[in-house]
Amino acid sequence: MARILCAWSPNWAIANWRRRNPSDCPPEAFALVETVKGARRLAAVDKAARMLGLFAGQKAADAMALTPNLVTADAEPEADAQALTALVDWSVRFSPAVAADPPDGLFLDISGVAHLWGGEAQLVADYRARLAANGIHVRCAVADTPGAAWALAHHGKGAEIIAPPNGQADLLAYLPPAALRLEPEAAAQMERLGLRLLFQILGLPRAPLARRFGQQTLTRIDQAMGRAEEALTFRRPPHPWFARLAFFEPISALEDLQRVSFDVAAKLCERLEREGQGARRFRIVFHRVDGLALPLEVGLSLAARDPARIAALTKPKLETVDPGFGIEVVTLEADGVEPISGRQVRLDAGAEAAMEDGLAPLVDRLTNRLGEGRVWKAAPVESHVPELSAKPAAPLAPSAPHGWNPEAPRPLRLFRKPEPLELVMALTPDDPPRQFQWRKRTHRVARAEGPERIAEEWWRGDIDRTSTAHVRDYYRVEDQDGARFWVFREGLYQDGAAARWWLHGVFG
Repeated sequence: MARILCAWSPNWAIANWRRRNPSDCPPEAFALVETVKGARRLAAVDKAARMLGLFAGQKAADAMALTPNLVTADAEPEADAQALTALVDWSVRFSPAVAADPPDGLFLDISGVAHLWGGEAQLVADYRARLAANGIHVRCAVADTPGAAWALAHHGKGAEIIAPPNGQADLLAYLPPAALRLEPEAAAQMERLGLRLLFQILGLPRAPLARRFGQQTLTRIDQAMGRAEEALTFRRPPHPWFARLAFFEPISALEDLQRVSFDVAAKLCERLEREGQGARRFRIVFHRVDGLALPLEVGLSLAARDPARIAALTKPKLETVDPGFGIEVVTLEADGVEPISGRQVRLDAGAEAAMEDGLAPLVDRLTNRLGEGRVWKAAPVESHVPELSAKPAAPLAPSAPHGWNPEAPRPLRLFRKPEPLELVMALTPDDPPRQFQWRKRTHRVARAEGPERIAEEWWRGDIDRTSTAHVRDYYRVEDQDGARFWVFREGLYQDGAAARWWLHGVFG
């Protein structure tokens, strides 16, 4: 059964404005003002202003006439929205699934995580206390559905309300119709008709209720009572492969960060092993006491679930983590999860090492240190044009079923762009070069093989079929020192025109 926590800040805009504009002498009565259809109206009022009879939506001129000492400032809805997004990110330490409820609230799916705080009541108390310490006061409610939690948080009695499982109906019965998140016109019409409490509405026949107040009324009732699903758009969707560690005292030493990196990895890898799964990417996040989250990511070339290996890849990156006044929570998520089978230990362990024990850890260290796009292998492509016959692939990706033609070997190092050769000497136009100069060094050819004529892929339609400028005659040559090169002559031989020679690659 799902358990949803709704948190609502009645003074969200006021609290955020004061956090952005701290003052040693706050005004006695304060309000934020916005322009609505050409008229200046109050967008939000603080507690002192409400006690003086002011309310949101009131004309600013009328409010100033009633309260001459009222202090006002322009509302900043964009800044409030950014602050709500930051609060959603901060709340991930309590649940991996948090959804914003603009403009001043949010939902947390706390199913299966409340026991980490000792129960739902302790989780709610801790959540409110941490926000109150930062000047943000919220009302919280826990219920089986988002609709019920929203109703209790906004209209219930008390700042911490927890409905027992399958028990929200009794708590909702004595709330006003507005608790169902109805359209303002429908809620106002219900109250004019004397329907001031929800138990009066819930007992009415559904068909007349829908005709009188709209289909949305039935939808909202069903969502609150759990008879209809309500989709929440989580900023970070619920992640099935997630582990969390919270500390009694904040930590900051590098050795402690290394230790907890292994501990949280061991906790998550234990789950992966039970399910026969492995992951290719892990994201560890260090949550500071001031609310800042510091993420680190490591990737694996092959899906794995070895906590020591994950911690070893994380270790070099921990020096970039600034713990500030301390880390209080660390979380770990696994992405790219796929089934892997347990690998039996080789009987001939003294012979060849398995890939998981040899090449894969090396590839992982290089990838995480140099960058994901800097470690790759060349995979064959079905094209005889040298520049198009290879593409980057994952270092340990399975080999393609069709490789390169063994009768037409290609150099180990193929230049991105062919480099021109100078002072080339050849006996006849179809003969390989006998001597050439490359990078101001002269090479005398001792052995040669070729030519291999390669033309552009004219059938692709992007070149002139009748042109001979894209024809190349390739030769594999070896100089007096044993160095081997891949050179070509550009175009067909033309009487009276000097041949142009290029170096395209080297064979080791």
